[in-house]
Amino acid sequence: MSSDAEMAIFGEAAPYLRKSEKERIAAQNKPFDAKTSVFVVHAKESFVKGTVTSRESGKVTVKTEGGEVNQVFSMNPPKYDKIEDMAMMTHLH
Repeated sequence: MSSDAEMAIFGEAAPYLRKSEKERIAAQNKPFDAKTSVFVVHAKESFVKGTVTSRESGKVTVKTEGGEVNQVFSMNPPKYDKIEDMAMMTHLH
């Protein structure tokens, strides 16, 4: 992983390529439940974040940021946002 100083060579693009050290620490400490945090397919936004509210008889109820839910995908913890090596990720979609 690159340090904040090493990312300076990317200039204005650096914040879009990698979180700052402060943001990475905050993401690692952010509460995350892998069993309830998911992505769902959205017609306009491609994917939106959602939270599983119940699981019954093979059906999952998800509260989303908006849109109809018909496909649910597991979400990676926030510490993986803008990660440089995708091999470290738990879920690849």
